[in-house]
Amino acid sequence: MGIGAFTHSLDLAQVVLYVFWLFFAGLIYYLRREDKREGYPLESERSAQVTVQGFPRVPPPKTFRLHDGSTRQAPAAASAGAAPQATRGNPIPPPKGANLLLAGVGPGSWTPRPDKPDLTAEGEPKIVPLRVAAGFSVAERDPDPRGMEVTGADGASAGRVSDLWIDKSEPQIRYFEVTGANPAQRVLLPVGFARVDPARRRVLVNALLAGQFAQVPKTASADHVTLAEEDRICAYFAAGTLYAEPSRREPVI
Repeated sequence: MGIGAFTHSLDLAQVVLYVFWLFFAGLIYYLRREDKREGYPLESERSAQVTVQGFPRVPPPKTFRLHDGSTRQAPAAASAGAAPQATRGNPIPPPKGANLLLAGVGPGSWTPRPDKPDLTAEGEPKIVPLRVAAGFSVAERDPDPRGMEVTGADGASAGRVSDLWIDKSEPQIRYFEVTGANPAQRVLLPVGFARVDPARRRVLVNALLAGQFAQVPKTASADHVTLAEEDRICAYFAAGTLYAEPSRREPVI
């Protein structure tokens, strides 16, 4: 029997290997259980009485203390937010009698996030317009979209870019502020849905028709956007990629 061996077939290295395997299996079980704190249990396609959570089961609620002193529990109770204006089906039929861009289904789905702004490490609103972001500006080598005309997928004008909303934590442009003929008509355009054409001094948006900009969800404040508002705004433009006009819902071929 060699040094460090318990028997002729079991030694210290083998024991350590088995302990590592047990630890690793436990780690996978713990992580798989913890990642079910959001989005579970799933909705069953068979019956509302069926709870779909798989293995391992959804963990019990746990309270997290956030940096602003507030607390959040996960998994949380079912949200009381607005229900999607659609009926169950396979494939899901479009909502009846509803504004498809605001129905909250398909590419326009959204989740009821907290109705308060995301904050920087200093506790200030993170996404704000340049007019209130001291020390931030557009780089000289980049085109400045302010003043450019915004055109929808139909080629008509939806207004002009009046300001840029930036992320102060990760310095980059998040939204274009678009003002229509009526100065009070101010909406946010997610930069991911815009294409800047500096040669023609315009911003192209294929997701919406020009007339649909009027119903883009508004922000309660002129100087910051909440997490809930961000979800609704982005969902509106995403819904436009499928619902802006009837032809987009038809087969390509």
